[in-house]
Amino acid sequence: MHFGDFLALLITVLAPITLLFYFVRRWFDLKQRKLEIDATAVAEKAVQQATRNAQLEQRVRVLEQIVTDGGAQTAAQIEALRAIPVDKRQVNA
Repeated sequence: MHFGDFLALLITVLAPITLLFYFVRRWFDLKQRKLEIDATAVAEKAVQQATRNAQLEQRVRVLEQIVTDGGAQTAAQIEALRAIPVDKRQVNA
């Protein structure tokens, strides 16, 4: 085997294999980055849901108190709720 034959073998066999490994690695890096972005989005959504859940639980506690308290306290609490601006009372869906 001469040096020219060896060089031809390197060019025809190893160059495509090297390129293939390069592109496969890039593809896996892209997939990993996409999974990281998706994980971040899911975590952010979980935080939003937890916040919304806490807000709803607080509203339910207030409503439970209104339902179980006497008439004078109920009227005062209803008036206190009316004093809160509408945009702060509403929970985004």
